[in-house]
Amino acid sequence: MKVAKFGGTSLASAEQIKKVCAIIRSDAERRVIVVSAPGKRFKEDIKVTDLLIMYAEKMLSGGNASEIQDAIFQRYIDIAEDLGLSQEIMEQLKADLAEALTIKHGADPSRFLDQAKAAGEDTCAKLVAHYLRNLGVEAHYVNPFEAGLFVTDEAGNAQVLPEAYENLRTLQDRKGIVVFPGFFGYTKEGVLVTFSRGGSDITGSILAAALKADMYENFTDVDSVYVVNPSLVEKPKEISVITYREMRELSYSGFSVFHEEALLPAYQAGIPVCIKNTNNPSAPGTIIVSERESYENRVAGIASDKGFCSIYVSKYLMNREVGFGRKLLQILEEEGLSYEHTPSGIDNISVILRKKDFTEEIQARVVQRIQRELHAEDVVVEQDLALVMIVGEGMRRSVGTSARATSALAKAKVNLEMINQGSSEVSMMFGVKEVDADRAVLALYHEFFAEALV
Repeated sequence: MKVAKFGGTSLASAEQIKKVCAIIRSDAERRVIVVSAPGKRFKEDIKVTDLLIMYAEKMLSGGNASEIQDAIFQRYIDIAEDLGLSQEIMEQLKADLAEALTIKHGADPSRFLDQAKAAGEDTCAKLVAHYLRNLGVEAHYVNPFEAGLFVTDEAGNAQVLPEAYENLRTLQDRKGIVVFPGFFGYTKEGVLVTFSRGGSDITGSILAAALKADMYENFTDVDSVYVVNPSLVEKPKEISVITYREMRELSYSGFSVFHEEALLPAYQAGIPVCIKNTNNPSAPGTIIVSERESYENRVAGIASDKGFCSIYVSKYLMNREVGFGRKLLQILEEEGLSYEHTPSGIDNISVILRKKDFTEEIQARVVQRIQRELHAEDVVVEQDLALVMIVGEGMRRSVGTSARATSALAKAKVNLEMINQGSSEVSMMFGVKEVDADRAVLALYHEFFAEALV
């Protein structure tokens, strides 16, 4: 059995949905299908999920959202008409959607926002199931509550409950194709709750794990995952096989293919994931596995992410002071801040933070507390940093990777603010100024993937 998830660009129009259904029908093992809400049809278009969020926010603020609602209805009506669905089906879809977009008196704002957001995937799943049946395929829309996809009661950040896996396993006994909406589940009391970013990917991963699928296919709009952002390098090298650990490191560092937590259920169940292109399904794609044997290139990928800052703290004999690091991090915790990295030396330590959380007011307070409570000799905040990461399981088996990387960055005249390598040796992080980030990525790409440029 394969679980196949189709993203928003794969479902943006009737033409795209026809491609999706052709892919489903081409392989009898694709028995469970997870769908997102329709995405952008063209560059300036608006995703249905974004329209739904705009609608919910307008309604909650007491504004008139009828124009946005009409635009949402029209997206689905246009798709349904182009697929040749009956008027009766269109009216039913519209009625269900209208019900989901109705705000009840005294409704909790977070509940209504979740309800509205989920309507995109839910309506799309019904639409795809109807179209498959029109093609003569036995297909059934399955609601997450009916299937037992139970989650925690955290609006916009649902976590799957362990018992949900047992409930979902019964889907394998259903005849025909199951079409399942992504992005949301229910509390055991029947309250709809959405997952966080990458929600439909999370649903697909949960179902693959629950059903012990042979493969979890994730269809998007690229042939494979690339070793570097294709907006920086023309025709970059493709990744054929990558491990979960490598993929997670790259996702954390700015890769936009998956949200870093989306694959956790599949990873824990040891299920391989294949990223494929809806518009070119014959392309082999990228396989994500638990372990791989070949390490043709020691570096699997390069990624960068901007929007960081650092707090540099210096104090003589810091290394002899028991509890210094704990006290420093406790100050950040009490100020509601999480940290990303903490590279350190004998007499100094740096803490890397997301600068969006580190406002001027909080910064002044934190610096003052570090000086007062920890008696630090020097406290310096460095703004506008980017983290550039090279990732690869093969780095553990190789000598000289860091020398090659730093040499390449030096040749590109990129000044390093910091270097950090985890004990696993699967990734190496370089802190640079934001203005140097793209140049740093290009330098590393040329160094480790020169054969791709020949």
